[in-house]
Amino acid sequence: MGIDDISTLIGRVSLKDRAAFSALYKQTSPKLFAICVRILRDRAEAEEALQEIYIKIWQRADRYVAGETNPMSWLSAIARNHAIDQLRARKPVANTIDEAYDLADSAPDPEKSAINKAEGRKIDNCMGQLEADRANAVRKAYVEGLSYQELAGLFGVPLNTMRTWLRRSLLKLRECMER
Repeated sequence: MGIDDISTLIGRVSLKDRAAFSALYKQTSPKLFAICVRILRDRAEAEEALQEIYIKIWQRADRYVAGETNPMSWLSAIARNHAIDQLRARKPVANTIDEAYDLADSAPDPEKSAINKAEGRKIDNCMGQLEADRANAVRKAYVEGLSYQELAGLFGVPLNTMRTWLRRSLLKLRECMER
């Protein structure tokens, strides 16, 4: 089953189509279950989490925008985030103020935040200098994880042309980032 098929199923699930939901479950549950097991490291807990994930998918299917993101990436993000939430819920809360004091702040410090924001703006600026279809292909390859073959089909170009697009785009991005 391809990306478009899964995207169509999610669209039908947003309309509360039970048959589509069943088909979506059959096609995607092995991957989402694997994500849960990998994060939670407990099969029983992963099975329970998977049920809760599909409840979320049923409730949130109308939030998925076809063509904007890869449907498996969208589903995987829901599974990953839920499993991480379950993992965090397992950890005991600090009993005393002293224990809480010793916890490190996981937020990046202000200097790192400023550097990250500046780098992000620079990347956005460099992506804006690429042709629209090339920039879109780079995003889909390196953010959404689409393969060369999937990208070639999506953009309607030969496989080697897609490889060339990405290679040249990355070279342009590197040159832009080094300026």
